[in-house]
This record gives sequence, structure tokens and C-alpha cells, in this order.
Amino acid sequence: MRVYDGSPRQNYEEVLRSIGAFLDQRGMREALVVEVPDGFVVQGLFVETSTSGAWSEHLGQQVKETLTFLDEDIARFMEEGHDRRGNQQRAATWGQAGYYEQAFRVVGRYVDEQKPRDIFFFEQDGAFVLRLLMWEQTGRRHVLVEFTRDEVEAMIAQAHDFRVQKPTPRPGA
Repeated sequence: MRVYDGSPRQNYEEVLRSIGAFLDQRGMREALVVEVPDGFVVQGLFVETSTSGAWSEHLGQQVKETLTFLDEDIARFMEEGHDRRGNQQRAATWGQAGYYEQAFRVVGRYVDEQKPRDIFFFEQDGAFVLRLLMWEQTGRRHVLVEFTRDEVEAMIAQAHDFRVQKPTPRPGA
């Protein structure tokens, strides 16, 4: 979240991971994420199913949905995710982390390393294109970054290595 109003967002890794978990739960695909001053606007496609006809045919129609998540919503998602991962029974009920939870987490980790002012990105067929607003000595500028599906999958496969940190030896030990 933000340390104070107008500051850069803190911890994109957890923020985006939480949004990704929501998208997995909702069954959304082809995500678009825009950071706004008080949260995020997220747009994606999902299959809306309905039952109709005498034979109870299941019809599915792809629908675009736009959601607005305020910082308070994101904080709640993060807390729920932390509780879910810390509770074995809930984790078993929820299941393993889905693709978007994992992909958004590793993209968020990359974003955290860049320290942007805000972000915009979209996903198509597993590849991500990011636009980061960066502050430099010469002023602000947008930087574009693309991750292919293979790169995202490699980042997900390597994510465990970043979580498992070797303890730093104490001086004189």
C-alpha cells in the first residue's frame, strides 16, 4: 500500500498477487490492470454460463468485466490471502495458487525492483506488457517491458528460490 498519500505504492508483489488470486477465483482471463490514485481498475474476460432450454443446455458466453478495487479492498484481499496461506485447512479448501496469483506475484516482484510511481499492464495469452511510470533526475518517463509466456513461467518456476533466503552470517560467528 502507500506509506502516505501521493507516495509510490509499496509491495506490488503482494498487491498484484492478491488481485491475481481474485481473478483466479472469478475465472477471469486476458487481464488489464491500471493503477489509479486510490486503487486499481481491473478488466478481464470470463465465461458467463446460464442454463436454458428443455434439455438444460449449458450455454457459455464470454463477457468483459471491469472492476474497481480501492486500497481498502486490496488490503482485505492481502489479509485474506495471508490467512489462507497460513491455515492448512483453508489452503486445502482453496487449492493451490492459480496461474494469475503466481504470475501477478512474479511480475509484482519485478515491479518492486524497478520502484515505479505507478503501473499499467495487460496480459494476452500468458504474455505481459507493462508500462511503468519512472521518476528520474531528468523527470518522469514511461518504460515499457514485455514478458513472454515462457519468461513468466520461468519466473514462476524460480519464485521459490527468492522466498528461501539463506541467513546472513553474523559478524564474528
